[in-house]
Amino acid sequence: MTLTNILPPNKKKKPKETPRNFVIFGGTMEGKTYFSEEFPNPLNLNTDGNADMIETPSINIRNERGRDGRITKPASEHLADIIAALETQEHTYETVVIDVIDDIVTLFEQEICEEHGVKSIGDIAWGKGHQLLGMAVRVLVMRLKELSMTRKMNINYVSRFNIIEENDVEKYIPSLPIKWLNIVNGNSDYMILCRKVGKNYIRRAVDKRKNFDRDLVDDERILNLLDTVSGAFDRSQRTNIKQQEQIVKELEEQEKVQQAIRQRERDQSPKDETKAKEETGPKEETEQKSPTPRRRRRRAVEQK
Repeated sequence: MTLTNILPPNKKKKPKETPRNFVIFGGTMEGKTYFSEEFPNPLNLNTDGNADMIETPSINIRNERGRDGRITKPASEHLADIIAALETQEHTYETVVIDVIDDIVTLFEQEICEEHGVKSIGDIAWGKGHQLLGMAVRVLVMRLKELSMTRKMNINYVSRFNIIEENDVEKYIPSLPIKWLNIVNGNSDYMILCRKVGKNYIRRAVDKRKNFDRDLVDDERILNLLDTVSGAFDRSQRTNIKQQEQIVKELEEQEKVQQAIRQRERDQSPKDETKAKEETGPKEETEQKSPTPRRRRRRAVEQK
C-alpha cells in the first residue's frame, strides 16, 4: 500500500500576502460603510433595515417573526443560508460586508433568550447562555474566514465606535464588546478607523495581524484601497532590551496593584458577612427564646 505524498516540497516559496479580513469602525456618517463598500463587488448584510435605500446589493438581516411576535427564522439561520449560497452557488460577489457586527451579536442574543424563555442571557443557568452566544459568534467568524480562504472573498466587519481614556489621551475603539471583538479581530488582518475631521475623511490602520509587505499584495484592487489607509504598510518598531525591561517592570507593577485591590476586596467580604450576621443575630436569638404555643400551654398546666 503506497501513501500519497501530502507534504509540500522542502523549499522556500514566494508568499502571497493579500489581506482578506478587515474590521472597519468609526462614528455615524464618518465613512466606514462607504469605505467597506469600495471593496470589489460587495454584498451588504445590513442590520438597520436600510438595505433597499443603498445602491449596493443588500440583504436585511433580522430575526424574522410571526404574527404572535415569536421568532420564526433566526438571524443565525439566515446568515448560515447566505454563507452556504456564497460557498456553493455561482455568483460574482467578491466581498461580504457585515454592517454592523454589533447588531449581529445582539440578534444572536435575542434568539438565545427567546429560545430559553428568559429576559437576559445571564438568566440561563450555569453560564450556558454566554457559552451559546460565544459559540454563535465563533461559528459565524470561522464560516466567513473559510469563505475568504476557499473563495478568496474579502470579509468586512463594520462596527460603531467608543471613546476611552488611556494615559490622559482619548482613544477610539470599536463599540463591539471586547470579548466578541477579540474573536473577530483575532481572525482579521487589519483594524481600520474611519473618521471625519472637519471636512476631511481619514482612514488609519490602528491594528494589523503582521507587517504586510506592499510588494507581496497580489490583488491590485486591495492594494489600491490600502494605499488610502494611513499606516497600512508601516513597519513595527523593534523594541530594544532596555525598553523591553522597562515595559515588563511597568506591567509587573500594574499586576501588583491589581492583586492588592483584589485581595482587599476578598478581605472585606467576610467582614461584611460577619457584620450582617451580628446585626441579625440578636433578633434570631430572641425568636428562638420566645416560648412556643406548646410551651405556654405546658407552663399553664404546671401552674394549675
